[in-house]
Amino acid sequence: MTAFRRFFSPRTIVVIGGGAWCESVVRQCRATGFTGAIWPVHPKKPDIGGLPAYPDLTSLPGVPDAAFIGVNRELTVQVAEQLSALGCGGAVCFAAGFSEAVSELSDGGELQARLVEAAGEMLVLGPNCYGMVNALDGVSLWPDRHGLDPVETGVAIIGQSSNVLVNLTMQRRGLPLAAVLAAGNQAQTSIGDLGIALLEDPRITALGLHIEGISDLAAFEALAARAAELQKPIVALRVGSSEQAQAAAVSHTASLTGSNAGAVALLKRLGIAQVDTPTELIETLKILHVTGGLTSSRIASASCSGGEASLMADMGDVAGVSFPALTEAQRSGLRTALGPKVALANPLDYNTYIWGDEEALAATFIALCTADIGLGCVVLDYPRDDRFEAPDYDQVLRAVARTREVVGTPMALISLVSEGLPEPVARQAIGFGITPLCGMGDALRAIRAAAQAGLVRNTNARPAPVIQPKAGQGEPRVFSEAEAKELLSGFGVRVPRSTRSGGAQEAGECAAQIGFPVVLKGEGIAHKTEAGAVVLNLSSADAVAEAAAAMPAERFLVEEMITGSLAELIVGVTRDPAHGFVLTLGLGGILTELIRDTVSVLVPSSRDEVREALSGLRTSALLNGYRGRPTADMDAVLDTVMALQDLVRTHADALHEVEINPLICRASGAIAADALIRMDERA
Repeated sequence: MTAFRRFFSPRTIVVIGGGAWCESVVRQCRATGFTGAIWPVHPKKPDIGGLPAYPDLTSLPGVPDAAFIGVNRELTVQVAEQLSALGCGGAVCFAAGFSEAVSELSDGGELQARLVEAAGEMLVLGPNCYGMVNALDGVSLWPDRHGLDPVETGVAIIGQSSNVLVNLTMQRRGLPLAAVLAAGNQAQTSIGDLGIALLEDPRITALGLHIEGISDLAAFEALAARAAELQKPIVALRVGSSEQAQAAAVSHTASLTGSNAGAVALLKRLGIAQVDTPTELIETLKILHVTGGLTSSRIASASCSGGEASLMADMGDVAGVSFPALTEAQRSGLRTALGPKVALANPLDYNTYIWGDEEALAATFIALCTADIGLGCVVLDYPRDDRFEAPDYDQVLRAVARTREVVGTPMALISLVSEGLPEPVARQAIGFGITPLCGMGDALRAIRAAAQAGLVRNTNARPAPVIQPKAGQGEPRVFSEAEAKELLSGFGVRVPRSTRSGGAQEAGECAAQIGFPVVLKGEGIAHKTEAGAVVLNLSSADAVAEAAAAMPAERFLVEEMITGSLAELIVGVTRDPAHGFVLTLGLGGILTELIRDTVSVLVPSSRDEVREALSGLRTSALLNGYRGRPTADMDAVLDTVMALQDLVRTHADALHEVEINPLICRASGAIAADALIRMDERA
């Protein structure tokens, strides 16, 4: 990424435009500490931001390494073309009104395509973005305030909301923030491209992402692969959902998943840790910066209060971390350090017997953290620094630092409330190699996320590329159930014996040929149960004919009645344009959407991955012999799921959604009792 390095760490910068935003860029760059040349350009103004301005690009004394284009959208395209011809390294395109505004401006998409063409080989950030701040080299191609301080190493954050990035730079939690980049519309350079370039800088330790949408799935997969190679973790805060994935959805699967399930499944597959709030993002990045990722979410916790110990236990259980029971070695060391009066447990309330005794504090923490844990935690809230001095609290900090040196276990300070660790204390802790975590709830969720990142770092396995959906060429059609089952059967899915009929009397005759009992279904209805278009366990031709006459349908499907069900599953795939094909597994039948016990992965998923996903269902016990019942034929279930994935691979350019609901799981075999397929007509 030579072009990116030239843009990211420029020696010369040009700022085109004369508005307040451009003046701010000039001033911000100087305030950040940029020592290279800054060349403002404006045809009429003699100076911009206190520096003399050049009338046009041809008047510049040299070729700029980086540019900030702060003119309107039409002029942005012209300026980008001129900069590219000059040999500029890269440009921030500040203007809006491109593809993000296609509903208001009919030419927005076309104008963005022209911008990319005009830029040629020159790197383009945006359009519709603030740009970037590089605190490592004192570069600020950024038209607003920011809170970054100079650092030698730190984390980087890429986002699509410039204002969210501005707010993240103002954090006072001690996070060493090396760079922020606003990706904007990702017209030419995607989040994946930018992330790779940042992580390849040896000064950047970890990457945070604020994702509204993924423009280039292949580039995003490449980012995850490169991060794994570099052993640098990524954590993402993903927001928003795409209506594309749910447009015209007729299956239960589509209503259950949407694009959020696709995003979650994609991030998990790629080994990118996930958080739910901006503060969790900051806290997780601190852990990743200091530790590179935790080996597990097993933690040990010490505090001088039983109330804090209880809060750690309760909140940790909700957050998904665990507190392993104390070993005999831990108990022995703690008893020596604390004496007989303290009850020993994890989380540990070490009381206040040893408060003010730095040696005893260190001995306690060392004894507690001599175990197989991912992180040692000490709960500590400093008093208000505007009212109190806290030398005895500093003793705890030093004791934690000594524990890390002696034991080698990663260590963290955790405050009950976010204000409990002032920024100077947080920075001092990082200097000691300790992670300062502000606010207990955020801290515990960040520990879980950092453990996700650490697990990926410690594995050599790399996921297979996801199947990327292609644009369909025809109008999608809902296949009849008989057509859907015929197609599924061709890929190896077992389906019931069945016959189609055109009238009530004929349905009864067909049933007699199949053998009783049978199931009668009205054709042409997506959700048959709700419409009264399915009747089970019919035992005579007359009963079939009578049921058919009462149905809101003109054609019918008569099937053998499948008995011996141990569990009913839903197995479905929906096409998500942003994330691939989403495979959803869960409790099936008529209660699918009510119970919502489902899990989603991406196609393709291996047999072992599918088995693991099924084991994570709350109702997985139904498959494993619940209360002495027989176990389901898991090999047959897995065969069905793998066959369904084969169908998706074959018809990836046309398929919109496919669903088996229910898949009847028996002691021997698994049978697709109902099926739905929506696919482009040309298929």
